Amino acid sequence: MTAVFDPTPTPPVEILAVLSLLSPEVVRDIEQNWNAPVSDYARHLWRPVARPVSGPAIAARSILREVLRQRLGAIMQPDEIGRTLDEFENRPVIQSGLHCLLLMDRITFDAILLAWLGAVESGQSAFFGFMGATMTMETVGREGPGWLDLGDDKVNLFGLGRHKLCRKSVCVAGPVSLNKRALEAVGDETDGSRWRGTLLASQDKVFGT
Repeated sequence: MTAVFDPTPTPPVEILAVLSLLSPEVVRDIEQNWNAPVSDYARHLWRPVARPVSGPAIAARSILREVLRQRLGAIMQPDEIGRTLDEFENRPVIQSGLHCLLLMDRITFDAILLAWLGAVESGQSAFFGFMGATMTMETVGREGPGWLDLGDDKVNLFGLGRHKLCRKSVCVAGPVSLNKRALEAVGDETDGSRWRGTLLASQDKVFGT
């Protein structure tokens, strides 16, 4: 009797079962795109969605558009701003949770890279990121940044001990450029060879914020 082996990998059932309690839609996305190329999954995350229909939602979107218009005005021409805002109405994606001192963490970097790839694959003119300005990343008594209270238990979403997190997080308020010397130093201390070259290739580019 010959055993039949299915080489097609499947999503981890236990992890998806827990994740489905928090976000069923994310689980469906993972299951549908598990064996698809990463670029396909990234493009799926940026799929078009319906515009808001309720009064409060429309008002909130209007406020957000105005804030984005003001920020884009510093780096774009008026016609580019209009096109970018129209794209955002169709695909309103904002990458959040960019706590500055976690940016070099491998998982955080990969999450940001996936979001950026989705923007590229879907032909977006801009990639919006909301940077957190948490004053302290330390936790005390299983409370603070990264702790999810489930009622009868608490889970550390960061997966990092309190001494792994920095005491202060400082976010820049102006244009950002890449520091070649700093990136090379970080690469020497961590397993950064897989992405350091990508960053260094953009060392002379200035990113509007």
